[in-house]
Amino acid sequence: MFYIEKSCAIQHQQVLVDGQLVTHEPDLEFSEFVKKSFRSLAIDYPKFYKMDGLSKLAFLTAEYLLKGSASGNVALVLANQSGSMDSDLKHIRSIQDPDNFFPSPATFVYTLANICAGEISIRHGLKTENVFFVDQQFPTELVYTYTSYLLQSNRAQKVLCGWVEYFQDNYRAILYLVGREGTQVHSVGNIELLF
Repeated sequence: MFYIEKSCAIQHQQVLVDGQLVTHEPDLEFSEFVKKSFRSLAIDYPKFYKMDGLSKLAFLTAEYLLKGSASGNVALVLANQSGSMDSDLKHIRSIQDPDNFFPSPATFVYTLANICAGEISIRHGLKTENVFFVDQQFPTELVYTYTSYLLQSNRAQKVLCGWVEYFQDNYRAILYLVGREGTQVHSVGNIELLF
């Protein structure tokens, strides 16, 4: 049997870890809110400031779950509704005007949704599987089946799962760490789970 070992939700300028409020900054826009939350974790990772919104959100949420733990063999199973649409639109705007044609490699690199999984993997030294699904809503059964397979086949000791949605400053991240220890939790941040 597998369990939710830890969870983190970031939305509406607040961070909740295992359902407990860690921070709430109702007057801050997304960019300032994530920077302030990142600084409060007191980690030295300058690349954070260069990431797109989706990667910052995923990275920050994962940091609350994985910071200080031996990450090692942790797989990633993530999903959202918009893919990397926010960065895609920024990239399109940078190439549409032939007189002002300045495509930015810094924007282009984030035109794949799974780049946020790569940022988490680099930070925590994860070398196992990762997948990023795009669906209208959280694909509960698919994530459950895929996560169970990864754990049962010993392809991973733990799986970081969840929803990471970012589009035009509208955001919601709900990540949870699944392993062989913990408590049975049936929902995290209004997402129903099967664990």
